[in-house]
Amino acid sequence: MDPETSRPAIVKRPAAARGRTELGWLHSRHTFSFGGYFDPDHMGYRSLRVINDDVVAPGGGFGEHPHRDAEIFSYVMDGELEHRDSLGNGRVIKAGDLQYLSAGRGVSHSEFNPSATRPVHFLQVWLRPKTGGGEPRYAGKALGRAAKPNDLTLLFAGEPRDGAVGIRADADIHFGRLEPGRELTHQAAPGRGQWLHVIEGDVAVSGETLLPGDGAAIEAPGTLEIRSRAGAQFLLFDLK
Repeated sequence: MDPETSRPAIVKRPAAARGRTELGWLHSRHTFSFGGYFDPDHMGYRSLRVINDDVVAPGGGFGEHPHRDAEIFSYVMDGELEHRDSLGNGRVIKAGDLQYLSAGRGVSHSEFNPSATRPVHFLQVWLRPKTGGGEPRYAGKALGRAAKPNDLTLLFAGEPRDGAVGIRADADIHFGRLEPGRELTHQAAPGRGQWLHVIEGDVAVSGETLLPGDGAAIEAPGTLEIRSRAGAQFLLFDLK
């Protein structure tokens, strides 16, 4: 049997089934194994290794720590996140915006909530690069109102195009925005897989309904139809 056709078209990862970390200042949900949460059945999907849904209390954060050979993304959903790294970058990422850090042969960084009163809610995403090493690099990506309605906005890409930031993984990362009752399509090429993570609202795809925090692996080449009843925002990863 052809392994491509023997896989289920879609495998849902419900939000409630994710791993958890509770540290007082940090409330985290892990789509894949991370830190003290280990599940051999959920070690990642293709080159996608980490999706952490983090809420950091006012004044809390991750102190300076090293990484190498990882493509690291943050998307702020609510509040603000302050980033500093050993490359000399320092900025505050606001709700609706993203950042990208390619660790390359090695980099250190810290992430903090600069507010004394308001939590910050963000997604932390890691991908494995195509090859190890290389100079670390950093880029911000302002999204906000620029996200196209009822369409996919290409944010990061292994082959940069359409204003996307180039990355070191064979992956395209899209931001999807649907208004109530609308749909969009995505062409999934043979040999590639899609991971969809819902940020807010509801999404119907390949016979499954996904709600905030839900994810799904989709192994169905051809036209992928994504619909929403009440409106939605989501990330779509197109992966080798």
